[in-house]
Amino acid sequence: MRNLRRGPRRRRILVAGALAVLVFVLLMVDVLLGSYTVTIPDFFRLLAGENIPGASFIVMENKLPRAVVGLMAGVAFGLSGAIFQSMLRNPLASPDIIGISYGASATAVAAIVFLGASGATVSVAAIPGALAVALLISGLARGRGGSGLILIGIGAAAFMNAAVTFMLARADINNAQSAMVWLTGSLNSSNWDRASILAISLLLLLPLAAALSRSLAGLQLGEDTAAGLGFNVRRGRLGLTVLGVLLAAMATAAAGPIAFVAFLSGPIAKRLNGGASSLPLAALVGAASVLGADFLAANLLPTALPVGVVTGALGAPFLLWLLISNNRNSQGG
Repeated sequence: MRNLRRGPRRRRILVAGALAVLVFVLLMVDVLLGSYTVTIPDFFRLLAGENIPGASFIVMENKLPRAVVGLMAGVAFGLSGAIFQSMLRNPLASPDIIGISYGASATAVAAIVFLGASGATVSVAAIPGALAVALLISGLARGRGGSGLILIGIGAAAFMNAAVTFMLARADINNAQSAMVWLTGSLNSSNWDRASILAISLLLLLPLAAALSRSLAGLQLGEDTAAGLGFNVRRGRLGLTVLGVLLAAMATAAAGPIAFVAFLSGPIAKRLNGGASSLPLAALVGAASVLGADFLAANLLPTALPVGVVTGALGAPFLLWLLISNNRNSQGG
């Protein structure tokens, strides 16, 4: 039995180590390479506070905060998606599919368009929208199971998308342009203020994720089984829902609704982990996805694009494949 337990644990440690190295490499690639390259010695000189004409601004005020925001946003999206998918036991139950990210987007866009908000104000505005959509779909889906919640969430996402389109149509052209860039999912306006807000949010939310991981493991077995094992199902579901909503809202406020990162991170981490869900691995996959897609979008394509365009192009085929495979499994073929 001890040897049987060591196998999955060793695999998890090896996968986590490999993903951590990949994330670090991608972070360094984002900062050091691209349209403006920096040597490693110069980078450490910049970190030490030395002023290098040109490089000081480009690296310390542009490339480094962009990479840091991308890293933390990917962690938050990956965790949020894995929490909802594991809790509802359905790979489609990620915040960008069931409307929570769209709720955050709607109130954030309202703040940008009508109040000219930026920075911390956008982050604060995104939270009530995400919470409102989560409460709405949870209330409407009560007693309908995970599939019912997903269907209602898709409807809520469509409604929120229509609301965003209406606000953009009525907005000043400059505010509408800013909101459109943000809605695509972009790290172009990343700065240290956004990085600080996101870092503080993660410092508060990551310990909560660790504390609720046991409840999540219980809910993965089903509500009846979890209740029979002594878990407080209602309290655990409420805590995990609020945690997932806050993670998605803060990441969306910082970088926009980067498409499919939350949706892809959990299933990829699960496959790497031999079929078992893992929040840390999902967080690392999310970070690697955002950093890799951002470097590709900004440097390797003929035209620089927002990161959300690349993640959307990669995630859409995966969504179609998942829908087709689930349909075949439900039909027994």
